[in-house]
Amino acid sequence: MKKGRIFTVGHSTHSIERFTSLLRRYGVTAVADVRSSPRSRINPQYNREVLKWSLREQGVEYVFLGDELGARPADRACYVNGEARYDLISKTEKFKSGLDRIREGSGKFDVALMCAEQDPITCHRTILVCRHLEEYDIRHILPNGSIESHGDAMLRLVRELSGKNNIDSADAGLLSAAYDVQAKTISYKESRIEHDSGIIGELL
Repeated sequence: MKKGRIFTVGHSTHSIERFTSLLRRYGVTAVADVRSSPRSRINPQYNREVLKWSLREQGVEYVFLGDELGARPADRACYVNGEARYDLISKTEKFKSGLDRIREGSGKFDVALMCAEQDPITCHRTILVCRHLEEYDIRHILPNGSIESHGDAMLRLVRELSGKNNIDSADAGLLSAAYDVQAKTISYKESRIEHDSGIIGELL
């Protein structure tokens, strides 16, 4: 039996009114922001303080967990050749602490993990974070307002990666491989310029 329910949602280009209506539809009472950079130049309504205020106006709590559960950690030990490695991120104490905060919060609120991407299978909230919360009933809120279970989302990923639409179920080995392949595909990769600038900045 699953321990409880957790939602995920991508803010995409939704107006704040559309976004909060999606939360209300499913009774979400707390948003856990798992973006490493909680701001959006194109969609400023999702800048951290603006979003926090907008959600509070709707009676929804906001917590920033991008430092713990983000896909672009500051810890250089999580990078190999400029690529953020999900397997290394997931082993850090900070990541584990973030998961614990989600678990604790899910006992008090109906929590939604929020990032930017509209499709859950192209976002680290699913491929990195939800991979370690599968003891919960995870439900992805899609842009059209419908719900996709985590199991269905992962089956969709397996079908896309294999090119076989007739796959009706996936065993643990196949799901693990799908997670790993997708993690490699969507993980943050530094440009050489960004990497060199970071090193120079540390030396100055």
